[in-house]
Amino acid sequence: MKISIVGVGLIGGSIALKLKQKGIADFIYGIDNSTEHLNEALELKIIDAKVDLEYGIKNSDLIIIAIPVDAARKILPQILDLISENQTVMDTGSTKAGIVHSVKDHPKRSRFVAFHPMWGTENSGPKSAISDSFSGKAGVICNKEESAEDALKSVEKIAESLDMHLIYMNAEDHDVHTAYISHISHITSYALANTVLEKEREEETIFQLASSGFSSTVRLAKSHPEMWVPIFKQNKENVLDVLNEHISQLRKFKSALEKENYDYLEELISNANKIRGILDK
Repeated sequence: MKISIVGVGLIGGSIALKLKQKGIADFIYGIDNSTEHLNEALELKIIDAKVDLEYGIKNSDLIIIAIPVDAARKILPQILDLISENQTVMDTGSTKAGIVHSVKDHPKRSRFVAFHPMWGTENSGPKSAISDSFSGKAGVICNKEESAEDALKSVEKIAESLDMHLIYMNAEDHDVHTAYISHISHITSYALANTVLEKEREEETIFQLASSGFSSTVRLAKSHPEMWVPIFKQNKENVLDVLNEHISQLRKFKSALEKENYDYLEELISNANKIRGILDK
């Protein structure tokens, strides 16, 4: 199978490495606005050639879009314009409703499969790519009934080759769920990092005293705005809903401390501990 990957960074690069390792990809074309990323991907043998968008699409069986969601939303209709009826297009975006909506009336809509591999790190670029990064993780396919059967099977095979387990849901539900389990985590991490930077002016003190708990909590704050601002923008209503609830919960902790109501504080923490039973399953 010949594959074109639009965006040879963390996600696109990791997919390429795994598909090569599994023998799924015979040849991988890299397409990226960054010449530096393309050259790095070539050096690391993530891709076999760097090409422009039109060449890559016309010479591939599968096109994987692995760029920020606002850019994916814009480029997807252009890619569908260029493909034939036996090619498949998939994306890897963290929001789905906007991307799906962008091609809902496209005559080649059935050749597109909306896919979200539930994995990522705070790092970026080809040098951050990891071949086994998706193993054991969930891969979400949205609105599968809108995709042609052969296109859907191709993407299911890709997910299987990445060692992921598949979940199917509609795009709107996906965006609600990811707002709770992913997007709010990033906002919280950014806000905590800004809080510490505002209140703690001594960088050396932060470095010396930072515990593993603090480091893990603010790890996501190292994620790039180029990726996350578009996600928050496309999923604004869901993120605002979750953010309002999060602010409400913070106010409860603040109130318990202000009023020295430590029984209530214990109750809040005990209730939060219930998440362990869900995550440890």
